[in-house]
Amino acid sequence: MDHLPDNNSRYKDIEYWDERYKTEQNYDWLGNFSKFQHILEKHVKKEDSILILGCGNSSMSGDMYSAGYHTITNIDYSSVCISSMSAKYSHCPGITWHQMDVRQLSFPDASFDVILEKATLDAIMVEEKTPWSVSPETACFIHQALTEVSRCLKPGGRFISVTFAQPFFRKRLYACAEYKWSVKHQSYGEGFEYFVYVMTKGEELSPEDAALGKMLLEDIGSPAATATVTTTQTEESEDFLCNIQL
Repeated sequence: MDHLPDNNSRYKDIEYWDERYKTEQNYDWLGNFSKFQHILEKHVKKEDSILILGCGNSSMSGDMYSAGYHTITNIDYSSVCISSMSAKYSHCPGITWHQMDVRQLSFPDASFDVILEKATLDAIMVEEKTPWSVSPETACFIHQALTEVSRCLKPGGRFISVTFAQPFFRKRLYACAEYKWSVKHQSYGEGFEYFVYVMTKGEELSPEDAALGKMLLEDIGSPAATATVTTTQTEESEDFLCNIQL
């Protein structure tokens, strides 16, 4: 694979991504929009205001635009990516592109109906070696990002996370009362199963999910102290997923 780094830590390095985006035209982690469109259509309305976190050079925004979603804001921390994608989709009014850190979203409170991420949080966690906990640095990063996501969601808004992380591990990361949302999930994929988590702002956690969050808090003492992820799957086309050592 031309873009596979020699060390997982490179996935957290903006220089790695800037160099990659100079030559790579398109890559869709976990499959393209059509693979999970049937799930998204249940939770995202055509008129919704949508924010995509860590957009990368995925075709997802363009595919969603073609499907009738015409108010899409994209962010990525790579200026090379944002410049390239802005030029590529300049013919699509309603799609905007901004260089931004997911931990410091420069949008007012309650700005979006839907906030969507696909493998962005997975990429943040690639250095973690165990499915049961992550480093304090990564846990803090995830908590800061989710706090910002919750802040920017409108009441009744949905945070949609597309990931390879299995429910037992990822769900308790999202099931934090501080974020003030419920957690549901579905899966898609043939051979390799991926998951779509839908968090709805203003809905209460189910007793079962609240217990998951409480268990995590009892283990680590604060919402930002840890996070979890696991997979038993490998697939050659998913380069950073193949390089995770769990």
